[in-house]
This record gives sequence, structure tokens and C-alpha cells, in this order.
Amino acid sequence: MIPINGITWSTTILRSRDKMQIKFKNIFQVSIVAGALALAGCGGDINITPTVNDKSVDNSTNNSGNTTTIPTTDSNPCATRGDLQGAYDGQDCLYSAAFASKNVEITEDLTFAELASDGVHVFNGALLIGKNCDTTTACTVVANGPTLTVEAGANLAFDSGEAIIRVARGAKINAIGTLEKPINFTSANAYSRLDVVGDGAQFADWGGIIINGFGITNQCTDAQRDAATCNAPTEGVLSHFGGNDNTDNSGTIQYAKIWYAGSGPKTGGAGDDLNSLTLNGVGSGSSFDYIHIHQGFDDGIEFFGGASTLKHIVVTDTQDDGIDIDGGWQGKAQYILVKHGTVNTKKDVVVDGNTIPAGTAVFMGNNGFETDGEKNSGADYSQAPASNPTIANVTVITTDGASVRDGDPSQAFKFDDAIQGAYYNVLMVKADGTNGTDCVQFKSDGEKNADKLSFTSSAMACINEFKGDSVFGDKAPAALQTTAKADWFDNGGANERIGGNASVLAANGFATDTASTDITVTANDLTSLNDSFFETVNYIGAVSAQDTGSNWYKWAEAAIAAAEQD
Repeated sequence: MIPINGITWSTTILRSRDKMQIKFKNIFQVSIVAGALALAGCGGDINITPTVNDKSVDNSTNNSGNTTTIPTTDSNPCATRGDLQGAYDGQDCLYSAAFASKNVEITEDLTFAELASDGVHVFNGALLIGKNCDTTTACTVVANGPTLTVEAGANLAFDSGEAIIRVARGAKINAIGTLEKPINFTSANAYSRLDVVGDGAQFADWGGIIINGFGITNQCTDAQRDAATCNAPTEGVLSHFGGNDNTDNSGTIQYAKIWYAGSGPKTGGAGDDLNSLTLNGVGSGSSFDYIHIHQGFDDGIEFFGGASTLKHIVVTDTQDDGIDIDGGWQGKAQYILVKHGTVNTKKDVVVDGNTIPAGTAVFMGNNGFETDGEKNSGADYSQAPASNPTIANVTVITTDGASVRDGDPSQAFKFDDAIQGAYYNVLMVKADGTNGTDCVQFKSDGEKNADKLSFTSSAMACINEFKGDSVFGDKAPAALQTTAKADWFDNGGANERIGGNASVLAANGFATDTASTDITVTANDLTSLNDSFFETVNYIGAVSAQDTGSNWYKWAEAAIAAAEQD
């Protein structure tokens, strides 16, 4: 913390202010306080759990209180809304707090185009699309709200650990890139010209993407749904979601990277986090395909109810869970690759009062999948059953480490809160268990519906398999009590456990070695699901080593290579 003119400023805020001042100095008149901040910028420890306060500075307001609008010209490619336009410095577009911040809910369509020379759309605060509404407060949700469009090749970077993209109920996001021109949602520190301090990008540099839909969640009662008063509160930054439409369309994200996002616990304590991508009550009309999430500081993707789908997803080196399921999610997914690993910190990190110096290698990754069935249950929630997804072609590659933020172990799956689900063609890998880490954990409530939770055509290549008790306890269905969890997984020969020394991955370290003699179980081709969402396959795991010409293989290969170089 640094005192300036009698006010104590955190180094995080100073860094954000410094960057925006430097980029805007030829465009806006700078206030005396802002000038003082520019002189005072310096390094310092970065607290691992920032609080949610949008510190964006409205540099478009002069001392008279009048708003200065940058004229729109053909030479300015920055986004516009109304009379406002981003400021173009010849390469990047910079958006003031008048354009986007925690205090501005954008109610018109907004488009961000690809900029020449790898230009970046830079935000110091939040980008809120559509109006949030708690319908118990006499507001009305706009059913056909604004659409945020992000074109192929566009880069959106955020200059504050407090900044988020939030898409309200009724609004949409259409961020559609290509394999050759993916969209980047990332930290401003990922670009050296925007990284004034020079530390580089790191987890928790910005808040991530939150999408709120009208889907069904057991965070609301049946009566609330029937009365159109389902207003489930979001985690991390308060907004509202939920309804009675699991076919809700909140838009599409395709061929996109979400890097260095998320946060630790906020004011609500443990669990009140920001994820890289949060899908709150998002329905099956939405689409999330070809996404790479890297170095998130909570979950890669977390669902709270709804029935949205996932396809072609890579999650690397994310602190908490790769995929977190909660609140009654009824969706589907295919081709999910989660890889835990280590990263070298770019800044000092403070965890529970202890400083981890910059340059320290730290473990990232708790569970490949954390799966929770319900927030609430009983007669009042009969319209919103426990989470029950169908998921195929998954690879989870664990470590033997404990994650930097909370010290939790790297595992493939954790089951809790009456979870249900069906998994096909799953490959779990744990080659080292020296520190006592395991592949699968059942919390006691996770055993409640174990007879409705199954794996088919799957392989567990783990040196340590099940955490805790080896048999099901008294919370499991009567027929499974005292049954060995290993027998439950084996499922009468439908799956196999082949140990941590099994050779299951190709030389690239992520694709299934389809020539492996250690994998003897036959892949399920998925045709029996009678669901057009699922593609027919002939291999176990997320990626086949024989599929090198497909976009999916190329996407996964590039994601793993980028993570290893970061």
C-alpha cells in the first residue's frame, strides 16, 4: 500500500491507473490525483484474493464535468455506442469508464472488430451487456436484450483484477472466431506495450466472463419459477439468473481463448469466486465450442443449472476445477481435455499471509471435474432435479501436487450433493501419487445417487484410485452399501483400472495412444445415445493420436503447447 495526498492506494490499483494514463495521455486531460498516481507507480506484493471493486477511471470527463467525446472518423476502428467511441492510439483501442464500467449497463448492440497489427481492445473496468434485474424489485427482464458481438481475430484485454464481462438475462454474446483467427479474452499484461510494470500476465489478472440465462436451477423454488420471481444470485459479483426455460439462448462462444481470469473468495467467503467462464442458468440454445481456458484462478467453466452444451474444450493450469457442475445442470458435453500442471509466478503472491516470491513454480489444478447435484432439494424444488449431465470423450491428466491457493490435491473427479450423470470414453491419468493424491473422490452426499452415476468404456490409469473409504457408506443406495468403489467403476467389465504405470498417452503428452496395449476396453461409438449432439467415435479419451488432421486435434495441440511455454 502506498500513501498519496493522504490517501492510501494499493499497488494493484496504481498499476492499473498507470497503464490507462500512459495510453490516454495524448487524448484526455489528466486530473491532479491521476498525475500523482503516475508518479507513484511501483511494484509490490499481489494479494491472491482481490476484492470486487471496479477501479476504472473516467478519463473522458474534464474539470468542468462535461464529457469529451472522441470524434468518430473513418480512421478510428474502435467500437462505438451512441456518441461514444473508444480512443485509438494507432494500434489499440482504449475504452474509458464512460464507455464501459461497473456503473454502465450497455443496452444496445455492441461489436468489437479485429484490429490491425494485433491491436487490442483495452478495458480498465467491467463490460456489462444488458440490464441486470431482480424481478422482486419491480423491474422487468428485457427478453430480447442487446448482443455483444466479438469478431474473429479480435483481442479484448482487461487491465484490472476486478474487471468482468457480464451478459445479463435476455442479452447475448456472439463471439465466433476461427481456427486461424481465434478470439482472445485476456489480461492487458499479456501485451508488453500495455504491461507498464513489466511483470507479465498471471492468474487473477481480470475477472472472467459471466453469462446469465433463463434456465432452470435448484437455487429457486418451484413457486418462484411459476411466479417469474426466480432470481438466483451469482457468485463473485452480484447479478441474477434463472427461470423456467432450459432451451434459453444466451449466445455462442466459439474458437476463443480465456486466459488469466478468475479470482479467489470474495466477500461471501469460500465458494464466492469468479471463474474464467460462468454459465448461470444458460440453456441448450446456447453454444460453447472450441474454447481454451488457461491459468484461471478458480474454475475453468462452472455451471449453475441450465442445460447448455460444451464441445472441444481445453482447460490448462487452472487453480481450481477444470469443469464444475452445480445447481441442477442437465447439459451435454463431448471432447473435454483437462491438464493440471505448474506455472512460474510472475509476481509475488500472498496466500493466507504468506508470500510466495515471483518466479516460484506452483501447482495449478484441483479436480478435473467437480460435480455437485443440487443446491436445494425436496418437494419445493421438484421442477429442478439434481445435475444429470451426459458427457463423452474426456481426458483428465492430474499431478501429485497441491494447488497454490487452497492446498487441495489434484484429482480427476469429485462427486458431491446427490450428483447423477453418465460418462463415456473417459481416460483418467495419474502417474505419480507419492504425496497421497488420488483420482476419484466421493463426498458422503456424493454417494446418494451412485446408482444413477456411471462410467462406460472408460479407463482409470491411476497409481492411486479412490480417496478415503474403499466402499460405499450408508448414504449410498441400499444396493450399493458396502460395495467396493472399484467394483462400481468396473461396471461389470464396461471399464478398466490399469494403474499409473500404464502407457496410455502418445508422445505429445495429451492425445490417447490408440495403439496402446494397456487399454483393452472398447470405445463406445455413442450411437446408442440417439442424440445428434454426440459425434460417432472409435477411441477413449478426449483426443486421438490418429486424428492429427482435424481442427480439434490442432486446437488441443496448440493449447497444450501454449500452456507449456507460459
